Amino acid sequence: MVAIVSLLVALALSLLVTRVATMALMLTGLSREAARFQARSAFTGAGFTTNESEAIVNHPVRRQIVMLLMLLGNIGVATVVATMMISMLQATRSEHWGWSLLILLVGLTGLWFAASSRWVERQLNRIISHFLRKWTQLDLRDYIALLQLQRGFAVTELRIEEQDWLAGKTLAEMALPKEGVLVLGVERQGGIYLGAPTGDTEIFPDDVLVLYGPIHRLEELDRRRSGRRGEKAHQAAVDEHKEVLVEQEELEQATAPDDDPAHDDQ
Repeated sequence: MVAIVSLLVALALSLLVTRVATMALMLTGLSREAARFQARSAFTGAGFTTNESEAIVNHPVRRQIVMLLMLLGNIGVATVVATMMISMLQATRSEHWGWSLLILLVGLTGLWFAASSRWVERQLNRIISHFLRKWTQLDLRDYIALLQLQRGFAVTELRIEEQDWLAGKTLAEMALPKEGVLVLGVERQGGIYLGAPTGDTEIFPDDVLVLYGPIHRLEELDRRRSGRRGEKAHQAAVDEHKEVLVEQEELEQATAPDDDPAHDDQ
């Protein structure tokens, strides 16, 4: 029984460590998915791709977080494996092995629920974020919350190909803001990066655009090709965004406080 409880505690601590590391990486500007993958990869020692490893190594704060995760992971994984083996051996030798197995299954189910529940994740992120800002030097903003990346919006990179609708146009000609999409930056070949580009900036094949907008629109924009169909898709996106703006304006008017003086006098 003691070994099973020890196993559950070790697993819970491992999940908590990766959760804290995920939140810390998110505070450095990583998306939720990337931060979670990086934290779990570093903790388990699984590794990650070259581009992602460069994003970690070249950032001093992320590098420190991952180094600490690797150290804790070497200790934590070995502890979990050893405790699991002891737990299984004791369970098979115990007269009450059925109860031991039931407790183990219930505990693992509870941990799985806690690890996969978005509600639990949001509550933990609030607590973890508060203490990270209070007790560490992570004086960075939570870009996930600022950009509403969990409410249908995303920041993504889009590599331009010759047949793309975006190729050969200036940002002014694209008029992407009319579709509800913002161009945050342009990365040229050779590592040249244009932050907050102007409308005169022309986009060429092999450029990489950093875009912010609704996820479905970014996905459609990635599939959009040049020609008449591309222009029709652009106009349809503009019309759709106009409808969204009208709905937002109506919602603002409906929720705006009543400024009627007669109402105030009452």
